[in-house]
Amino acid sequence: MSFLQSLFSGGKTADLQKLIEQGAYLVDVRGPGEFAQGSVRGAVNIPLDTISSQIAKFKNKQNIIVFCRSGNRSGQAKIILEQQGIQNVVNGGTWENVNQFVK
Repeated sequence: MSFLQSLFSGGKTADLQKLIEQGAYLVDVRGPGEFAQGSVRGAVNIPLDTISSQIAKFKNKQNIIVFCRSGNRSGQAKIILEQQGIQNVVNGGTWENVNQFVK
C-alpha cells in the first residue's frame, strides 16, 4: 500500500505550502504543449520522458515538488528521481493543487 500511496499521494497540503514558502524547486512534468496552456508561476517544465536525462537539474535543490495533470506522471517522476538518489522529492499531484499555494 505504501508504494501506491507514494505514487499517487499529493502530499499534505500544509507540507506543500511550507515547502513552497521555503523556495521549493517546482517542476511540471507534463509535455511542453500542456505546460504552455498554463502552469504554476515560477515552475520549470521538465517532461516525464526527459527526467532521467536531466538529473543534474535536480541536484543540490533543498526541496523539489513535481506535479502534472492528474498526479500520475508526477508520481512516476518522484520514483525515477529517488532511484537516481534524489530523495527530497514531493509529489504535489495536480498543477492546480500546487498552484493554490503559490502567492
